[in-house]
Amino acid sequence: MASAAVEGKSRVLVIGGTGYIGRFIVAASAREGHPTAVLVRDATPSDAAKAVVLQGFRDAGVTLVKGDLYDHESLVAAIKSTDIVISAVGSQQIPEQSRIIAAIKEAVNVKRFFPSEFGNDVDHVNAVEPAKSIFALKARIRHAIEVGVTGPPTDRVLILGDGNVKGVFSVEDDVGTYTIKAVDDPRTLNKTLYLRPPSNTLTHNELVSLWEKKHGKTFERVYIPEDGVLKQIQESPVPLNIVLSISHAAWVKGDHTNFEIEPSFGVEATGLYPDVKYVTVDEYLNRFL
Repeated sequence: MASAAVEGKSRVLVIGGTGYIGRFIVAASAREGHPTAVLVRDATPSDAAKAVVLQGFRDAGVTLVKGDLYDHESLVAAIKSTDIVISAVGSQQIPEQSRIIAAIKEAVNVKRFFPSEFGNDVDHVNAVEPAKSIFALKARIRHAIEVGVTGPPTDRVLILGDGNVKGVFSVEDDVGTYTIKAVDDPRTLNKTLYLRPPSNTLTHNELVSLWEKKHGKTFERVYIPEDGVLKQIQESPVPLNIVLSISHAAWVKGDHTNFEIEPSFGVEATGLYPDVKYVTVDEYLNRFL
């Protein structure tokens, strides 16, 4: 008998839901009334045992979402339809959870991510090989999550560098709008079009202060010095190391704002098109309240 979803319950997506522990998580989620989905490569597998498991999911009211851990677009699409992502992938796919983290970062909407850690606390183990290496991989994923990949923080925030370097924030829709505005504009011919909205050019500390004001509380700020950021980049798997290295350039080195826009090579979009009402950081943060 299918379980009825309970109003107000978070939507849950399980990745690795047909595995040893994953199927129990899926069953519990459906039983507790969460709108539950499972990422599957094939909803009608030839493997008889897996087909039985999937039919059991359907009978419990679980939605089978077609997608693949190695297909970024399908992963993002699946994640955009959920609130909570739970990974129950096996040990061989532990490093690949960086793909889930990257997809969550792009999707933006996820409230919580539970990595595949159903056993020892990876920060407090004394294992020997080969378990030691597996726990080390899990620890990297945990620490990658701590850097911040989901929504705004609710109690603690990690800040790269000293937090006083200004960066630029823009929503995708505004990037599209300004790009098309420039298409037939002779002022942008052979020039780099920069997007530096005045209201959206903030330091990390200023961003946190704005969120604290909206949230009505003060967060613990944990600063990661540059050498710590570089260490994270070296130890993180692809594509997370790429994301971290871009963040290092922006928030430690200041690559968004550490130069003046000279008329000889560039123009600034919000100055050229003052009629465009861009989404401010202040407005964007209201989405998470």
